[in-house]
Amino acid sequence: MALLVVEDDPRIASFLVKGLAAEGYATAVAADGDEALHRLGLEQPELVLLDLGLPGTSGEDVLRELRRRAPALPVIILTARGEVEDKVRGLDLGATDYVTKPFVFAELLARVRAALRTAGQRVPTELVVGDLRLDLLTKVAWRAGRRIELSPREWSLLELLMRHPTHVLSRARIANEVFGYDFDPGSNVVDVYVGYLRRKLNLPGEPPLIKTVRGAGYRFVAP
Repeated sequence: MALLVVEDDPRIASFLVKGLAAEGYATAVAADGDEALHRLGLEQPELVLLDLGLPGTSGEDVLRELRRRAPALPVIILTARGEVEDKVRGLDLGATDYVTKPFVFAELLARVRAALRTAGQRVPTELVVGDLRLDLLTKVAWRAGRRIELSPREWSLLELLMRHPTHVLSRARIANEVFGYDFDPGSNVVDVYVGYLRRKLNLPGEPPLIKTVRGAGYRFVAP
């Protein structure tokens, strides 16, 4: 599935491309509004992530042109402009959703899935690994028939682990994708939340699901 990221900050663009690629999305990047319109003249992506503060043609003008060419194309504004009037203006111009920077990647990913689902894409509503099931709509987990309530951060962490079973995920990657791209990976908050999640998932008589890989990070192990 091809997504178009319209973003002039190379650091943010690179972070988005890597994160989306890890989730199976093919992604192209346009660094300014003129390049975005050129790319959109060649082919139409499934969804556009659009910054507003672009050099050349503004993000708002890109959005207007997008709505003229493809009224149903999902467009998520991703910008530092967080005032209410900015959000109202963006949505009134035709944006599907509006996300402000700094953002949490897991939340942005959920909004991408929601926008694609609304546009008619078939997106799974749950993840199942072994005897653990995660409902992506209600954000509730179930293990061995037992309901497990999760906080938003715990849910984002568990979703990331379940989408990459058996893979070793570094603390830096978890920090970036669960807590935001500008999060300091030197903090111990990743370990703290892994501890919270372990206490909820490790039921009596059931094998542990999250393994610590010394010096590398964490790995989700299917029971």
